[in-house]
Amino acid sequence: MDSTVTTILHRLRGGNSSAPRLTWYGPDGERVELSGRVLDNWAAKTSNLLVEEFDTERGTRFRLDLPPHWKSAIIALGGWQAGAVLVDGPADLVFSAEPGGREGTASEVRIVVALGALDLAYRGELAAGEVDYAALVRQFADSFEPFDPPAADDDAADLRGERLTQSGLLERVAEAFEPGARVLIDAGRPLHEVLATLLGVWAADGSAVLRHPDVEDSPKLRATERITAG
Repeated sequence: MDSTVTTILHRLRGGNSSAPRLTWYGPDGERVELSGRVLDNWAAKTSNLLVEEFDTERGTRFRLDLPPHWKSAIIALGGWQAGAVLVDGPADLVFSAEPGGREGTASEVRIVVALGALDLAYRGELAAGEVDYAALVRQFADSFEPFDPPAADDDAADLRGERLTQSGLLERVAEAFEPGARVLIDAGRPLHEVLATLLGVWAADGSAVLRHPDVEDSPKLRATERITAG
C-alpha cells in the first residue's frame, strides 16, 4: 500500500516508465500524452520550483484555482511531493489560469498557469507580483531530492473542512481500480474529484485519459485509447 504521493511517483518512473500514464484531450483538438517518466519529471520540476523559488516546505498551503487539466494534476503532484497542503481557502501559494482571480490575502503568491497546448508562457499581461508558471518551470531540474520529505502522517489536504494526511489521501480519498486499468475521466467534474480518481488510477498502476467536456465521449475514443473503466 502506498503511504505518500512520493511513493506513487517513484513507481511511475520505475518499471515500464515509457508507458502512458496520463493522456489529455483538450478543447482545441490537442492530445497530450505523458509517460510515467515524463509525468514524474514534470512533478519534479514543479516541486523544485516550489521549493527553490517560494521556499515551500512541509505544511505550506497551496490552492488550485484551475480547471481539471494535465497541468493541474502535475501541480498537485508537485505540491504534495514537496510536502505542501492542498486547500480550498486562504493559501500561501495560489495557482490560477488567469491574472487577478478571486480576491485573496496580501501574503498570497499568485502563480498564473497558461493552459494552451503550445503555451510556453502566459500570453497576456500579469499583475504586479504575479508569477508565470509555464515560463519558469522548465528551468528547474527534472529530478527532485527533498531535504525533508513528507511522511505518511503529514497533512496533505484541507478541503471542505476535512483534513487529510498523505496516507489518508491515498487510503480514504483515492478511488479504487483494478490493476492496470485504463480509465476515462470527464474533466467537467470538480477538480478534487478528478484528482481523487487520478490518484486511484496511478496507485493501481493504471493510466488515465482526461477528456475536456468539449471532447465527445465516443465509442471511437474509447476504442482508440483502449478504455477499460470510467
